[in-house]
Order: sequence, then structure tokens, then C-alpha cells
Amino acid sequence: MRNVPIALGALALLATAAFAADDPIAARQALMDNNGAATAVAGGILKDQIAYSPAVAKAVITSWNATAAVVGGYFPEGSADAKRSHAAPKIWEDMAGFQAALAKFQDAAFAAAKASGKDGPADKAAFAKLAQPVMQTCKGCHQDYRLEN
Repeated sequence: MRNVPIALGALALLATAAFAADDPIAARQALMDNNGAATAVAGGILKDQIAYSPAVAKAVITSWNATAAVVGGYFPEGSADAKRSHAAPKIWEDMAGFQAALAKFQDAAFAAAKASGKDGPADKAAFAKLAQPVMQTCKGCHQDYRLEN
């Protein structure tokens, strides 16, 4: 059971790698779908819709950290496509700002992963303390760099 979070993160990265070589849009969508699913689980825990489990919390944090580690590589110049993606043109117009927002996500996800320990946060309060900064970085980036299609 202890290897479940690591396995989930590895699977997400392997699945994304399959898309990456040919289609960075599909790769980043897969990563963001994975991130959204992890965030939905986090939200369910924080709203008491899902019972707290340290292993589940660790899996959520591991998923965020895996996405944060690689997603920035899937926004190459020329990959804006409003018909296929929610990525706003502002990403490529303000790449420095986008990279700064991405760095905040990476820092928050890495800090959460480090602080969550080997077995995950001990309780819901500890999880909330780690999850909320990560979720805030997602919200901020989406406000500035995501289209609502």
C-alpha cells in the first residue's frame, strides 16, 4: 500500500510520455486531467465528502508533484490551439509570467511532497495545510493563463 502513491505518479508520467513525442497538447491535457482528478479528491477530503486517509492524501500530493515536475515542458512555441486546448495565448505572449506561475506551483507541490513524509499527512488538518497552497497556485495560473472553452 505504501508504494501506491509512487506508482500512481509513475503511471501518470509514463502515460504522458507516450503522448509527448508527437503531441505536446495531448501530453499537457493528460497531465492537467491528472492534476484535476487529484484536486477533485483533495477537495472531496477538505469538504468531508471523502474520508481522510494518509495514503490517499499522499497519492494526491505525489500526483501534483509529478505534474509540476514535467508539465512546463509541454508548452512549446506554436502549440497554442484554442480548438484543442484551454491554454490561453497569453502563455506564449508572457512566457516569463507563465514560467513564474509554474515555478510557484512547482515550489508548492515540492514543499507539500517533502512535508507529507513517507506515509502522508497524519490528519486532515495537516493535509489541508499542505494542499491549500498548491490549490491556490492552480487557481492563480488558471485565472491568468487558461481559456474557458
